[in-house]
Amino acid sequence: MTEQSGLTAGAKCSGCGITLQMDAPELPGYLPAQALERTPLVCQRCFRIRNYNESSTVTVDQSEFLRLLSEVGTKDALVIHIVDLFDFQGSVISGLQRFVGNNPVILAVNKIDLLPKVTNWNKLRNWVQKEAKEIGLKTEEIILCSAKQNTGFERILEVVGEMRGNRDVYVVGATNVGKSTLINRLISDYSDLEEELTTSRYPGTTLDTVNIPLDDGHFIIDTPGIVYESRYTELVTKQDLAAIMPDKPLKPMVYQLNEGQTLFFGAMARFDYLEGGRQSFTCFINNNLKIHRTKLERADDLFADHAGVMLAPPTKEHLADLPEWTRHEFRVPRGSQYDLFISGLGWIKVNGSTGALAAIHLPKGVKVMMRPSLI
Repeated sequence: MTEQSGLTAGAKCSGCGITLQMDAPELPGYLPAQALERTPLVCQRCFRIRNYNESSTVTVDQSEFLRLLSEVGTKDALVIHIVDLFDFQGSVISGLQRFVGNNPVILAVNKIDLLPKVTNWNKLRNWVQKEAKEIGLKTEEIILCSAKQNTGFERILEVVGEMRGNRDVYVVGATNVGKSTLINRLISDYSDLEEELTTSRYPGTTLDTVNIPLDDGHFIIDTPGIVYESRYTELVTKQDLAAIMPDKPLKPMVYQLNEGQTLFFGAMARFDYLEGGRQSFTCFINNNLKIHRTKLERADDLFADHAGVMLAPPTKEHLADLPEWTRHEFRVPRGSQYDLFISGLGWIKVNGSTGALAAIHLPKGVKVMMRPSLI
């Protein structure tokens, strides 16, 4: 882009960090001519997110995300890895150690405000530590936080102050985990910048690395959110995102089930209880998503007749856009505490000690697994 067009070559969007351009509205970084008067300069996509809460289909390539992330390992840096507690296994970057090398990692576990107030936070921290270790992630510190309630951020700032030394700080995470909110807090504490990054509930808000200068000549570097298509949040429309992404504390729903009973979570997922005697199951999902109980023998017909109408969201038209359903079977061992976890949707806790056989039906590709109980 040239000076003649009114846009300085290499100018970047202050909201998402992408290089601005005025030629192709469908590509990242598009800036309409009339927007040249704005200060600071923000691309059309960030402008729409900020002012109209609109999402955008503009994203950058997955390999580009990984290229940007792999640069971290070549630097002497402090890394803050932010994850979503509601979707821990779906949002943690399992190969992060490979990318960051020997750089120290602070694990910031966001959205703790979604859990019931009676949660034992020490047990929760131990659970996170164990799960991180399972995937080979070494952490210097685990900090439980809530971007929404601004809790735990003082501790993050404290630890950054203690550990940063003479280094840049990289902030990494999957899409939609609260990364830009954390960055904006770091900006207000560590930098003279007046603009904030674009924050949105839509995936992939930050499109390129955003370098935020610090007083000592170093930078806080916000990397793009990695898009994991195994998370339900990446598959649904923006209307349905509000139904599956909780924004207030979960009210766990307890169901006493007999063998041969089924729960539908709207038309998003289906849970079949197959064996294990009468016992209770606790569902930790957004309370906007309606749960429908039926007999297993009626489940196929119920879905065929009512998916997208009585069983919703998604609506019939959006249901057609999702991949075909796949069935996953799980055997919960006797005398153990396990969750059946669905990435981006929540989890079902098996409460009994007698063991259980269950099946979960979901669109193909969505991550589903059995894990030690979070609560």
